[in-house]
Amino acid sequence: MTLFEHRADRELKREAPLAARMRPATFDEFVGQEHIVGLDRVLRKSIDADRIPSIILWGPPGSGKTTLANLIAGVTRSHFSPVSAVGSGVADLRRITQEARERLGMHGQRTIMFIDEIHRFNKAQQDVVLPQVENGTIVLIGATTENPSFEVISPLLSRSRVFTLAALGEEQVRDIVTRALTNDERGLGALSPELEDDAMTTLVTLADGDARIALNALELAADATAPDEDGVRRITAATIEDAMQRRSLLYDPAGDQHYDTISAFIKSMRGSDPDAAVYYLARMIEAGEDPQFIARRLVVLAAEDVGMADPRALSVAVAAQQATHFVGMPEARIPLAEATVYLATAPKSNAAYLAIDEALADVRNTGNQPVPLHLRNAVTGLMGELGYGEGYKYAHDHEGHFTPMQNLPESLKGRRYYRPTDQGEEREVGERLQKWWGED
Repeated sequence: MTLFEHRADRELKREAPLAARMRPATFDEFVGQEHIVGLDRVLRKSIDADRIPSIILWGPPGSGKTTLANLIAGVTRSHFSPVSAVGSGVADLRRITQEARERLGMHGQRTIMFIDEIHRFNKAQQDVVLPQVENGTIVLIGATTENPSFEVISPLLSRSRVFTLAALGEEQVRDIVTRALTNDERGLGALSPELEDDAMTTLVTLADGDARIALNALELAADATAPDEDGVRRITAATIEDAMQRRSLLYDPAGDQHYDTISAFIKSMRGSDPDAAVYYLARMIEAGEDPQFIARRLVVLAAEDVGMADPRALSVAVAAQQATHFVGMPEARIPLAEATVYLATAPKSNAAYLAIDEALADVRNTGNQPVPLHLRNAVTGLMGELGYGEGYKYAHDHEGHFTPMQNLPESLKGRRYYRPTDQGEEREVGERLQKWWGED
């Protein structure tokens, strides 16, 4: 590095946003994600041993994906090549993989390629990396805020371990903010800032588990606060709200308000009250709740509480989830609202939900009951000799495409799990079963 480059690098670090300056330099400074980087966890052990497999780090913004990659870069003896999917293309990937092959051949040194926001690479771009990951020329570390199942090609995904990072908890964000307030070298300590208790609560709540948002808002608030006669910058909640550009709602994404509101949302739909359901949906949206979390709860409610009374409900809920994933906020509020109203006004039945739970209980209590011989496929001659498939009645060969047959294991003969209600379309289902099986 030339003297000019060294000076430029030093100035960039000095002028970098607070979130970048406070990025942990060691695992001792790293906050959160103990479930994957705790001392006894597999990933941490592989990092310490410098035997990193190809991995995908999946988590919400500000949860530490890039920080973790940088920590790995600091301890590995492999060459570390970072790439941002925002500004890089196929040419950059080909250059890095070619250099990795040469490095491995000449010096026997592995290359770790870190692709930030890997979900922004299309299939063709990801295909460039695949052969090198497959033959071990490079070790891939990909970071994404999107579900890898949708955004990372299957061959690449199958050759990588996916580690899920969680949004930081309130106390973890509070810890990070406190460090920034007191750090004189990289943080705001030289400004003598003091964050009032309600300001800290507001900052932590609105950050919603995103350390980057918390730190950058804190820096803006500190710069906007004039020192008093004692030289202390006393940062208020109002200043934090102004810096965040949104007012604070009483909603803790990891606490009582989160659980109370989602509970009220679900129970309002179950209770067929569309007005209350839409209100609680609006509360969650305004507070910054993860829209995919809301969509998942809609899918569960459609299957659990509407069920066969309106089989279309599940399709509506899944469509809302896909639309939310596809268009993102703020437009996603519209399909979420449509699904909420549909589910709230649909007839209700939990018969399918009760059926699977009863069946699971029998499976656990009765063990591995033998499947009746007539339901088994005789794929070999020996199986045929043993009676596999004997006596099976092909439904389509009979009038009405139905003929009665004992399909449960013998020990469970006559057991009923699904008991249709008389709600909505499930009434017709019950009538069909009564006609076929003569059941009450």
